Amino acid sequence: MRTLKQIAELLFELDQYVADDLETQDLDFKEWNTDSMSDAVSKVINTAICMANGGGGTIVFGVADKVKSRANAIRGVPPEVDVNRLKKAVYDRTDPKITPVFEELHVREGTGRLLIMQIHPGLPPYTDTSGSGTIRIGKSCEPLTGTLRKKISVETGETDYTASPVEGVVEELISFAAMEKLRTYARQEKAPDDLLRLNNRELLQAIGLVKHGLLNRAGLLIAGNDNAIQAAIPGYRWSWLKMLSDTKYSNQMEGKSALPAALEKLQDLVNADNPLTTLEQGLFHFEYRTYPEIALREALLNAFCHTDYQIAGPIMIKQYSDRLEISNNGGFIAGITPDNILHHTPATRNPLLVEALTRLRLVNRSNLGISRMYEALLIEGKEPPSIREIGESISITFLRRDISPTFRLFVAQESQKGRILNVDYLLILQNLLRHHEIDTATASTICQRNEGLIRETLADMERLEYLEHGGSGRGTYWTLSSYLHKQLDHDKTLEKSRRIDWETAKTRLFSILKDRAKRHQLGLSNQEVRKITHFGRSQAIRLMKELIQENPQIGPPGRGRNARYSLASTKIVHKERLKNSL
Repeated sequence: MRTLKQIAELLFELDQYVADDLETQDLDFKEWNTDSMSDAVSKVINTAICMANGGGGTIVFGVADKVKSRANAIRGVPPEVDVNRLKKAVYDRTDPKITPVFEELHVREGTGRLLIMQIHPGLPPYTDTSGSGTIRIGKSCEPLTGTLRKKISVETGETDYTASPVEGVVEELISFAAMEKLRTYARQEKAPDDLLRLNNRELLQAIGLVKHGLLNRAGLLIAGNDNAIQAAIPGYRWSWLKMLSDTKYSNQMEGKSALPAALEKLQDLVNADNPLTTLEQGLFHFEYRTYPEIALREALLNAFCHTDYQIAGPIMIKQYSDRLEISNNGGFIAGITPDNILHHTPATRNPLLVEALTRLRLVNRSNLGISRMYEALLIEGKEPPSIREIGESISITFLRRDISPTFRLFVAQESQKGRILNVDYLLILQNLLRHHEIDTATASTICQRNEGLIRETLADMERLEYLEHGGSGRGTYWTLSSYLHKQLDHDKTLEKSRRIDWETAKTRLFSILKDRAKRHQLGLSNQEVRKITHFGRSQAIRLMKELIQENPQIGPPGRGRNARYSLASTKIVHKERLKNSL
């Protein structure tokens, strides 16, 4: 949820964007209906239900979401609207009861008053007293259909497919080979010895997989034999493909074995084309795989733990020449998205399965699996994983990249000094190794943190002499410190790459400006420049200043919402600049 200070700062963006562009899963803007108090109150109630079902968030009343400029968008809420009556109306007309928190934000525009409604996360589904409801998905409120109600019941733990018991004698349903592999994995992760010394039935019972004398589906997934798994969980299987292209493969392997055996087999299949690189560090030789084993294991476990086993379809591993893709059925739940997954509160589709694996130390209930994937790749100088939601499935992609010996050595040296580089630090450093500079907004996006926390992180990295900053205020940016740049760029390839990127961007922009001038089209706005170059705001401004200095026929952009860079004759431009200087 957003604080009043954060909302106040965000309102300044309305001069560049419409409010709808600023909305997120947990932030909504609504114009107040001044024609009908009854309709206005109903909108408050419906919006509260929508946001509560979507995981909670902040609604700002008094802002038109399709109108540009702060002066026009901020309409305000009439002074006679009583927040206590609104709070009571929401409470009385929702089921289960929602108790919102209202705050007032005073502004210069409109009525001078905005209402901020904070909806805390609860236990959905929520409806009005007639049983109707919506749920916030992205930036819109969707009808609370049967499918969505089912999803909510999964998120709240009311239904757990893996918790259902399976008829039969426990010893006849389990695989003794799977149990041995399970103990081996658990022993490697330092699970409690007293737990591992129990016999098979006692061990499964101790971790919640045998209840009232019956094995449950989670127990089958962890320790069942193939026939028992196929009979009780027909939708379960895994498939590995060695891909030649997007449509052809050279090798295939499928299975329905329990999780420990499947994990071992899949790691062996992937590692057959997952070469080792040896790095010398002093008297020691360290070996690193192209796809780090920690990242591979965490991605596979993530797929097995979060699959929707009621949907027929395999946990799919596709190994290409340039990447590895791991996907599973079952979309994100509990408001998790690819843009917040690094720090979101953990949520699982199969609680009993995850709890059992947690007790065996095979997974971590604190949502560290994703961070471990990121860290394992980043410390070797590789890109972080690409995580996507495609319909009702999740895909994780690792790009095939060589290790960066220089960066790996730097991380090791910092560790010896007692400086542990967390994932935020690694993401920022890796971004700067590929781009000229970074601003607060970009750092906030790649680290999935709010800008307040990122400013502190950037300041800490500057204090540690990893970064240097330039500019001021909203134009502040950061670059690698001179000493770190020299340490990580012995052969000058980074500096060369930076110059190429910078000059290529200028060439491309100038070409677009010439093309638009020929077609008598409008020039380029600041927003278009950023979109084309993928640079931050401060980078784009400096780049365009250089381009204008090098090409006098490019006119200055001017001010306001219609400000654009465009080509003009050299004579006209010099005349305009002379006029401005006077």
